Amino acid sequence: MRVLLKLSGESLGGNEGRGVDAASLKAYAAEIAAAVRAGHQIAIVNGGGNIFRGLQGMGKGFDRVMGDRMGMLATVINSLGLCSALRSEGIEAEVFTATPMEPVARYYRKEDAVKVLDRGGVALIAGGTGNPYFTTDSGAALRALELGVDALLKATRVDGVYTADPEKDPNAVKYQDLTFSKALADHLKVMDATAFALCEQGNVPLIVFNVEQRGNLARVLSGENIGTTVHV
Repeated sequence: MRVLLKLSGESLGGNEGRGVDAASLKAYAAEIAAAVRAGHQIAIVNGGGNIFRGLQGMGKGFDRVMGDRMGMLATVINSLGLCSALRSEGIEAEVFTATPMEPVARYYRKEDAVKVLDRGGVALIAGGTGNPYFTTDSGAALRALELGVDALLKATRVDGVYTADPEKDPNAVKYQDLTFSKALADHLKVMDATAFALCEQGNVPLIVFNVEQRGNLARVLSGENIGTTVHV
């Protein structure tokens, strides 16, 4: 099974959700390594919110374009850290970036990333789409389509998609599954509209699950229904 795993930057920041937490990197790397050894092909797109989020920069004197560029660089830092942790687990890992950054990382080409996956390695694709005004969710959806994955796995702090934010609304109801059109119509915020539209266009199912519970990645890959599946 080939999947693209979308990890938030906050998930790599430990309990505080800020900075790069070595223990979190090690824990995620161990789970990803186990999945690769089980025969799955995994590409990864990291967010950068633990370091810098472009939209937040607009309130601190940065214009949107400059803020988004800083956010894209934050995703590269996270990807380099996770790459190092994966290599410590004995797994081949390579960081690709949407804009040229040699020798820090390789410039992304679909064909090169697929070669890494086919060898049993992990391709970490950083820098979003390389353009401002696009989120890392949109970047993840774009790479998922390019790589021909079986599913896009959205790793979050909650166990699926709800009618409202379950951390704020105790009456929120969880969806077991729903369509992309309903997710768009109901303005569900688990991913942005561009990402939903890309997945719908490419018929790539989106599985939203709680990554903070250890072992959940393996459960999702084995087909266990522990989150929410969004489909055409």
